[in-house]
Amino acid sequence: MNTVIKSSMENSVSYEAYRNMVIQLVEDKDTTGDDKSESRIDFTKLSNRRMKRWDKTLKIDEAAKKRFADFDRKVTWLVITESWCGDAAHVMPVLNKIADLSENIDMKVVLRDENEALMDMFLTNGGKAIPKLIMLDDETGDVLDTYGPRPSEATGYVNRFKAEHGSLTADFKEDLQHWYNNDKGATVVEDVTQMLRKFQPSFYQ
Repeated sequence: MNTVIKSSMENSVSYEAYRNMVIQLVEDKDTTGDDKSESRIDFTKLSNRRMKRWDKTLKIDEAAKKRFADFDRKVTWLVITESWCGDAAHVMPVLNKIADLSENIDMKVVLRDENEALMDMFLTNGGKAIPKLIMLDDETGDVLDTYGPRPSEATGYVNRFKAEHGSLTADFKEDLQHWYNNDKGATVVEDVTQMLRKFQPSFYQ
């Protein structure tokens, strides 16, 4: 296993431990990351509310549940995130639900700003976009695939807006939150299904 990945794995925590940490940060009026600004602290509070809602309400249909339960390759999902990240607040609860459905998927969480070398290995279009899932083969330590920072449909939505307007506006970011709320994790489930299918062709039968 790459030494950077190995070091980050040693710094990782479970999703449950990550959630407990975020809850404590909200109580302490604090945030993860190098930027401790008021806005980042407010975003952590907002992200905590979103994760709490998805952790309670997210539903995965029975056919998808069976597919994830049948996935037969032992892998670790190392997910890079920060408590203030709006996309992560919507995506990570879905990833956790999926990992919980499979005996062979172990999800671990690391913070971006505390694992800079790892983040630099998995940039998105040159940027440190999160959340970023790194799928590792447990037997070999090889990186099998990556996912993130956004679901495929949301990525297209963002890219089209950037191409037309140059950068994301406050109104657009609000529209993106509405998209996440309406999608209810369905695109992440489908994206991950397609990712896992590469390593188990029968997975989608």
